[in-house]
Amino acid sequence: IDVKPNYKCLDVCAGTNAVGIGLLKKEPTLELHAVDRSVAMQEVGRERARSNGFEIRSYITDVHKLPFPDNHFDVVTIQWATRHLRVLEVFPEILRVLKPGGHFYHCDMLRPANRIIEQLYYLYLKACLNITSLAFRSDQTALNCRNYFIQAIRLFYSADELSRVLEELGFTDVISKPILCGMVAFHKARKP
Repeated sequence: IDVKPNYKCLDVCAGTNAVGIGLLKKEPTLELHAVDRSVAMQEVGRERARSNGFEIRSYITDVHKLPFPDNHFDVVTIQWATRHLRVLEVFPEILRVLKPGGHFYHCDMLRPANRIIEQLYYLYLKACLNITSLAFRSDQTALNCRNYFIQAIRLFYSADELSRVLEELGFTDVISKPILCGMVAFHKARKP
């Protein structure tokens, strides 16, 4: 994620502020804002930021309606959460709050475009989740989440499809970098 001194940055679905803290370590002059639905995760994130000597402005909100004015941020990022969101609502909000010329950075687990890789991926995930479930003696609720996790990826976009969605919503200069046979992808896009 490219940042410059004094940039205004927004981390969407910030969780415990790992991305925000990483950005502040890279450039301490950033004005960093974090949005998330989880009060508990943001409390941990605020404490982690403070212990590193940083301030992150935290907002507990539904990320589908960002509480910021138009053209406000130089950089917006969302990492490891998009497959759980309504993309066609969140991405236009991100575009709205970005300044013209501002950049959006995205990373998440995606659906591999290759059907064989996709099926092997689900088998691998199912095995990993089953082993984890047994190791932690998960109850039925946790076991139901295991199925949700795999379905969230199965019903999500491939890297190329997500690039097309970004372009159709009005982002330009969309760059996609799939890794691990398309199981994960990084996207960078710009607001015109």
